Amino acid sequence: MDSRPENGGNGLKPTISVYTEYLSNRISSYFPAAASYLSKFSNFYRGNSSGTRKRRRRKTCLPLPFPSSSPESSMVVCEASKVVGVLEDIMECIFLNMHYIQKNLEYWQSKAQGSNAKKAYFMICERGPYAFFNGTVQLISDCVGEGSGVQHTYCLASSYISERINFLSSLRYHLATFLAQIYMMVEKAGEELVKDPEKSLSSLLVDMNDLFLKLEASIGHFHAVRQQSSSVDDSYSFPLIFEKLPEVNQEGSQWTDCEITDAINLIYQNMDRLNRYLSSIVTIHRKPRRVTRYWIPYTCGIVGISICSLWLLRHSSLVGSSDIDNWIREAKESTVNFWNDHVEQPLISIRDDLFYTFRKRHKGAMEPEEVQLTADSLHRMLQAFTEQTKGDKAPPNATDQEMLEIVMMRYEKELMHPIQNLFGGELSRALLIQVQKLKLDIEEAMLELDQILRANEINFAILAALPAFFLSLLVIMLVRAWFKQDKKAEGRGRVARIQRRLLIVEVERKIMQLESYKDQGQEKDAQCMLGLALYYLDRLYCAVEGHARATGEWISLRQDIIDLAKPDLQTAHKLRITSRMERIYDCLLPLPIRQ
Repeated sequence: MDSRPENGGNGLKPTISVYTEYLSNRISSYFPAAASYLSKFSNFYRGNSSGTRKRRRRKTCLPLPFPSSSPESSMVVCEASKVVGVLEDIMECIFLNMHYIQKNLEYWQSKAQGSNAKKAYFMICERGPYAFFNGTVQLISDCVGEGSGVQHTYCLASSYISERINFLSSLRYHLATFLAQIYMMVEKAGEELVKDPEKSLSSLLVDMNDLFLKLEASIGHFHAVRQQSSSVDDSYSFPLIFEKLPEVNQEGSQWTDCEITDAINLIYQNMDRLNRYLSSIVTIHRKPRRVTRYWIPYTCGIVGISICSLWLLRHSSLVGSSDIDNWIREAKESTVNFWNDHVEQPLISIRDDLFYTFRKRHKGAMEPEEVQLTADSLHRMLQAFTEQTKGDKAPPNATDQEMLEIVMMRYEKELMHPIQNLFGGELSRALLIQVQKLKLDIEEAMLELDQILRANEINFAILAALPAFFLSLLVIMLVRAWFKQDKKAEGRGRVARIQRRLLIVEVERKIMQLESYKDQGQEKDAQCMLGLALYYLDRLYCAVEGHARATGEWISLRQDIIDLAKPDLQTAHKLRITSRMERIYDCLLPLPIRQ
């Protein structure tokens, strides 16, 4: 049999189909008479000329438990590709619906764990303006009349949340049971397909139809189950009624291609009815939308934006004001000045200091040659003064400090008769030598200061560029956080790794509960635990595939996940697998603790 076509040009049809189904559900809830016409239009658009429906598939899904060790089994699976496609679509449908139910259930469970004050706040402030008005009026009337308004709000909130938890838990229970039954049926049928493919293919379709009928008996009555004090305001639009396979050749010869195609079409019809039914009843019990939960901040934001808009309008050119133009011009000038002072000039200075400092420096306030000239002049003056004072030739190894001591001793003697020695003695000459020494000290100090400034030019340039550097660093961190944001368990950060490890914890918990229910003989509950384990394994499968392929661990990790999904595998062996997964595979290891 031909497999389902997969064309790249059909990407628009699933999107239109989704919106068509959404609009049909919304319109049929208000105009029931139009539901049949919309259903005909939707079915006409989907089309079933090839005997199968083109459905938008996920990129990955937990594989079906078909035997793959022998070439005969793979050939049989290829022959039954239509039925395999139906089974994959059923599994995908159940996984997606269970994920939608699980998200809403986790939300209500988190609300149930909150305090009474948080529950009351949710009832009044997080269910929209209409609930806010009614809740406030009811709270005031209860406080004025009976004096127990707050306690009544606590009880009402607890009842509201627990009702949704009970409903979604019950619905998840039946879907998990249905998923486990499908999975075990496929595992059993895979072995029979290898032995007798002609007869097993028809029996597989019959078994699938029987499981749909059992699911109808389990959840088909949910539309009529309404408590007298129920907080659900909406009503269910339609009951769940599946189509039944006709009684054809169930125990006879091989089915014809036409009969197989009709059976597959009927199963797809049942899947569509199941999707619409679950979408209808879960929507009533779903968590409030984000815009509903945060309508108060959004309203304040809208009011603030409106006030700011009016204020800007008053200062705009539309009313003859030039304030905004002046602000824009000043902001532009400030930006240009900031760029020049803290980005461009510091970078140019750093570049010049790095590439030209040691090769070509600009002329400073004092050069070493000038200081050396002053020092040589002072040395000659001291040497001449010493020779003239002592009458002997100065020793060649005499230092400036020794000769300066002679000058100072002579200077002290000359100061005994300053006026006389100023004109006829050596006082004026000693004073000139001291002035030369002072000049030399000043030049040496200026040379050292110039060297310090030159050595710190790059530091000053870096300090001037620090504001721009920190601003750039902040922008880079924000962009990096935006690109590497954790997408639940499929992300790359610490939170994503924690989510993946928590999925393994849930798998371990369901495996142990499955074993416990088997020991107690509770077959229905055991099937539910198996279905929940399959659901968490599917989420883990989707979350780790990309990471494991990048590290080369995918083949081994995929086989471990498939082994965990086997119903007949011993519990001890499964727990050893989960323990090994947490210790070995890189995508499941915890990140090192930050110091």
